[in-house]
Amino acid sequence: MQRIKLPQMNCITVGREIGNFVIESVLENNATGCVIGLSGGVDSSTSAALIKTAFNRYGKTHKAHLSLVGYILPSNMNNEKDIVDAQFVADYLDIPYEVLNIEKLVRAFKLTNPEAFENSYDQGNLTSRIRANVLSTKAATEKKILAGTGNKDEDFGIGYYTLFGDGAVHISPIAGLSKRLVREMALFSGLPGHIARRTPTAGLEPGQSDYKDLGYEYDIVELITEGLKQGLTADQLAVHDQVVEPVKRQIAEYQESFGVKKFETVTEVVEDILHRHMTAGSKMKIIHPPAPVITLFYD
Repeated sequence: MQRIKLPQMNCITVGREIGNFVIESVLENNATGCVIGLSGGVDSSTSAALIKTAFNRYGKTHKAHLSLVGYILPSNMNNEKDIVDAQFVADYLDIPYEVLNIEKLVRAFKLTNPEAFENSYDQGNLTSRIRANVLSTKAATEKKILAGTGNKDEDFGIGYYTLFGDGAVHISPIAGLSKRLVREMALFSGLPGHIARRTPTAGLEPGQSDYKDLGYEYDIVELITEGLKQGLTADQLAVHDQVVEPVKRQIAEYQESFGVKKFETVTEVVEDILHRHMTAGSKMKIIHPPAPVITLFYD
């Protein structure tokens, strides 16, 4: 069976391509820069690093100054470490920022949407939409555009984001990068290892992590979606030697970590990813922020 090839990149080239895209988007909108939500995770941190680098480069050859402002928007669902890491990144990159607790905003929706508080899933998505409203309003009042922080695996791979929440942005700078490549770009950009390797979490439920929700890591998402793009069928992917071993290992690790199995077989994992991949396509038809064209290569 054919080998599944994963994309590679030259970080200098792709970093400049993303930076140029952001600068062009800002200038096209007659904006003064970008607003970004900082979570302390690798996606928002890498996005911020790339934008900050681009704006610094632009400022060396132009009189106009483009600025990046970060907002950290915790609720009671967030771990204190989320705030600490987000502040660390802002200070590390020398980005002005504010910490605005949105818990009172979230609770205010009990007046109009009490049903959203009946389960953590709906409350989490409500919280994401509130964050998006705060960020987009900050962007509007500061004459900036809102930079999204979703990566390729989340947005295009399995649609793991909230429609009209963290998906509601002006631009998606890292939409062409898988989680694997985001981590690579993070380290290239000088971000510390504890940020680059931080466990992905949406910060929408207590103790939540993407792995706990999904039952597999993003490297599996990339492998399956790339295999699909390269012409392999679901049945072929479920028995592919590049897929079987890591999926079985993650099934076992999940049971060891959480005391239950999320999936029983490799086939179930493949089917779940492909189902989510179809959902991602449907969501993209509703909201599809522009993303940069970047140079990736396969070998």
